[in-house]
Amino acid sequence: MSINYQSTLEGIRPDNLKGHFMGWPNPPSPDAHLRILQGSDYIVLAVSTQGAVVGWISAVSDGVSCAYIPHLSVLPDYQGMGIGAELVRRMLEQVGHLYMIDLVCDRDVADFYVKQGFSECVGMVVRNFERQNCE
Repeated sequence: MSINYQSTLEGIRPDNLKGHFMGWPNPPSPDAHLRILQGSDYIVLAVSTQGAVVGWISAVSDGVSCAYIPHLSVLPDYQGMGIGAELVRRMLEQVGHLYMIDLVCDRDVADFYVKQGFSECVGMVVRNFERQNCE
């Protein structure tokens, strides 16, 4: 299976973004997903030969000292193939010159991020679940 990686939204439409946000009770639509990508400072997409975005990662940054990675997603049928690790690697190539690169993740995926070079730390969050769908 051939996966192409790109750091632009060239050729990407909402219909290329189906199936992400699995398990979210109020997920963003593909249109909102595209707006998330458009509003990000950095992105990397994993695109199948059929044009579907099968994985993606995004970061927001001040461009000087820090970046935050809010999203990493790989569709279930493509998990376990190294796509997530490759997305993280390519994102770190883009933001690795910065002092701090932070992300918040669920406990069940923390080991994945440790393997990618991240360290655990204490973090605090606010979640407005009624806004989860980005509408």
